Amino acid sequence: MKVYIAATRQNDGKTMVCLGLLSALSAKFKAIGYIKPVGQQYIIVDGEKIDEDAALMKDLFNVDAPLPDMNPVSVPSGFTTEYILHGDRGQLVERIKEGFESVSRNKDMVLIEGTGHAGVGSVFDMSNADVAKVLGAKVILVSIGGIGRPIDEIMLNKAMFDSCGVEVAGVIINKVQQDKFDKINELVRRGLERKGLNVVGVIPFNQVLASPTIAEIMHHLKGTLIAGEKGLLTPISKFVVVAMPSHTALDYFVRGAMLITPGNREDIILAALARSMVEPTTPPFIAGIVLTCGIYPDRAVLRLAQQVDMPLIVVTDDTYSVASSIHSSVFKIRPEDTAKVMEATRLVNRYVDVNQIIELVKE
Repeated sequence: MKVYIAATRQNDGKTMVCLGLLSALSAKFKAIGYIKPVGQQYIIVDGEKIDEDAALMKDLFNVDAPLPDMNPVSVPSGFTTEYILHGDRGQLVERIKEGFESVSRNKDMVLIEGTGHAGVGSVFDMSNADVAKVLGAKVILVSIGGIGRPIDEIMLNKAMFDSCGVEVAGVIINKVQQDKFDKINELVRRGLERKGLNVVGVIPFNQVLASPTIAEIMHHLKGTLIAGEKGLLTPISKFVVVAMPSHTALDYFVRGAMLITPGNREDIILAALARSMVEPTTPPFIAGIVLTCGIYPDRAVLRLAQQVDMPLIVVTDDTYSVASSIHSSVFKIRPEDTAKVMEATRLVNRYVDVNQIIELVKE
């Protein structure tokens, strides 16, 4: 048995849903497999380019399969250009089939995670719809909370899956605002039922999952941690670019904020440390500080930060580049983010009908 999890757009929470589903399915089947046939955000593992999600699932669930088979096609920079000039679709199909054969061997259920919306990958002839067709898998589509927009986007994506002869077996609506949950839960189910689609879950917005941690920011920015190692898993409530005098900046200091400022703004660092010392908590009042332009603070200031245990991360980029990078980024759950892993599992167990998914994807 197998199920293909796709989304209507980026940042709909597809990986979170996959994580929760793997946990729930592991309680129902003895042997579970996982594969992300096409991956775009990769890390290097033993010299291989491996999608971050595949590495995450391998780590969390100890999936019995080689990592390269769990992500047979990785898309590094220059991949699409090379494919357009010299690509061979048959080679990609063969790699995906071989990877799936490996991860599905002796498994009762295999979860297949797609990449973005139905059309992602079309440029190299391996869209989500194409991959689902190659693997003969039914699709569960993940979209985000609302009524009109998710239904419109679901139908648009369904049209592409339909064109490839792939069945969209069900839909999960994710990140629904709490104050609108009951209304959306009722109306989106009715609206999609009119379109002949099964809604197998409606999941409320969760702040824990929405907030990146210090560790995620450090990983994304490729920064160097110089203080506050114990605070790496602290969630960030807000990012504040500090370019004003320190007495003015105090008005923008809120609990859980991460400050972005040049490393020579020691007045800002001291003001943040003082704010956290006035109200001593664990973690500190200010979640952490990104020090830009590759500038390290004075040793005395660094020692004080280490005493307060406030994370300080030094990066080489300038303040504007760092802020822009964070604003445009999607942060991935990491194996050590136990709070997020637990929340994803809890949400799927509570709000998604896993038994209905199993029935819908039976061959």
